[in-house]
Amino acid sequence: MEREAMEFDVVIVGAGPAGLAAAIRLRQLAEKEGRDVSVCVLEKGSEVGAHILSGAVVDPVGLDELIPDWRDKDCPMSTPVSANHHWFLGESKKIDMPHFLLPPLMNNKGCYTGSLGNMCRWLAEQAEALGVEVYPGFAVSEVLYDENGAVRGVATGDMGIAKDGSKKASYEPGMELHAKYTFFAEGVRGSLTKGLFEKFNLRDGVDPQTFAIGIKELWEIDPAKHQPGTVIHTQGWPLTDVAGGGFIYHQENNQLAIGFVVALDYANPHLYPFEEMQRWKTHPAIRPLLEGGRRISYGARAINEGGLQSVPKLVFPGGALIGCSAGFVNVPRIKGSHTAIKTGMLAAEAAFAALGEGREGKDELSAYPEAVRASWVWDELKQVRNARPALAKFGITLGTLYSGLDLWLNSLKLGFLVPWTFKNHADHSATRPAKECEKITYPKPDGVITFDRLSSVFLSNTNHEEDQPSHLQLKDPEVPIKINLPIYDAPEQRYCPAGVYEIVGREEGKPKLQINAQNCVHCKTCDIKDPTQNINWVVPEGGGGPNYPNM
Repeated sequence: MEREAMEFDVVIVGAGPAGLAAAIRLRQLAEKEGRDVSVCVLEKGSEVGAHILSGAVVDPVGLDELIPDWRDKDCPMSTPVSANHHWFLGESKKIDMPHFLLPPLMNNKGCYTGSLGNMCRWLAEQAEALGVEVYPGFAVSEVLYDENGAVRGVATGDMGIAKDGSKKASYEPGMELHAKYTFFAEGVRGSLTKGLFEKFNLRDGVDPQTFAIGIKELWEIDPAKHQPGTVIHTQGWPLTDVAGGGFIYHQENNQLAIGFVVALDYANPHLYPFEEMQRWKTHPAIRPLLEGGRRISYGARAINEGGLQSVPKLVFPGGALIGCSAGFVNVPRIKGSHTAIKTGMLAAEAAFAALGEGREGKDELSAYPEAVRASWVWDELKQVRNARPALAKFGITLGTLYSGLDLWLNSLKLGFLVPWTFKNHADHSATRPAKECEKITYPKPDGVITFDRLSSVFLSNTNHEEDQPSHLQLKDPEVPIKINLPIYDAPEQRYCPAGVYEIVGREEGKPKLQINAQNCVHCKTCDIKDPTQNINWVVPEGGGGPNYPNM
């Protein structure tokens, strides 16, 4: 069966903040100019927002530019930040950092907290009202190129392929979507974006991207403990020599969004990010908030942490990278939605101008990266460029002190006193052999405040068609047992927050790696942290993966 094809002016892969903002901006410009610009957004989740996971505290600067009257249009990002705290945690104590000591850019005044997934659902409604075609449940598996090597669109994956590669009775071939310009808004560590990096050498001359894993739970808590709009960030315990920390956001409907972030450049392969979060919840300052409440959702996602020095080349013939596909996260602020929206808008404006000039998409949208460099996105990331790599360079304590000083100088417009830019290094390269590192003992879950991974994955509503090829591919199937197990004690068993990777057969003397792909929550941590870079994450059938409610 041949694949059917559809033609659009612009095709966008990913219905996150960047992709939807780009689509909306294209149609806004088309209506303003009285032109017909066809736009399609493809989303691999079963619905828009199903795969969106964030804290989230959103700086509205991007939304204000995209939809100035968004506050009057029932946008679900409706809880303004009312209080801001930063806690330094010891094992049994906390220090509430006086707010005046924090750099001004760390202030969340004027921001909003809520579900980013629900905000994306709302953005999709705004896009569709403007004439954008939004197709959830379609996983894009392939980039299409023309005879000159320019991107000419994408193709969705075939449906109904069995594990053995045969076609089931339900088989349907994928569909080709051709476009003059294709935007990639896949989010962190996109599988297509990785291929574009290699084909067009987009990472030449820039630092490796660095990442963290963010693990989040949503709780319904006692109304007497709920303080709508209160935002708390923590650092310190239970992490010692690893960058990371926690967040506690009081959102609407007596809901508490809590999460824990662990930088993926940690050295000790025995470290277990999921268990570090469970430990963190037992702190005397945090546990009382959760007691009497109930956990209602769970999820995990990798986060870009490389900053300005890890942003790749943004354009190539026929396409562009927007949002977290390129890595526009402001790490000290723990925010990327506003920069995602803005970069999506800037790419849309460049493409709209090119289409108006009759260009057919075989060129590069050079106006887009130029606009990014001239925007507040670039200025913001330039100010914070040394904050995260300083922790890797100087260690957590000295690095934190340096970062604070650097951020203060930049906030006071004295950035010329710190003109240097620290380098980033690939996270997987930081992993040390297990024999050189101390083993870590984690307490058993109590089922009330702390939990195991499998009961957690259940709350993510993750589902994959079981009879399909695994989307977690090993470049060399012998590496997990020949290298990862004896040298690193199989760290994939621990860095995965969903229990996907499991060493079985040890007792019989025949260990092998079992991949429980059906558990995968699409966080991409395995693709990033595997010390031998042997795991390749590709898209499963469309609609598979988590189905996050209110996350």
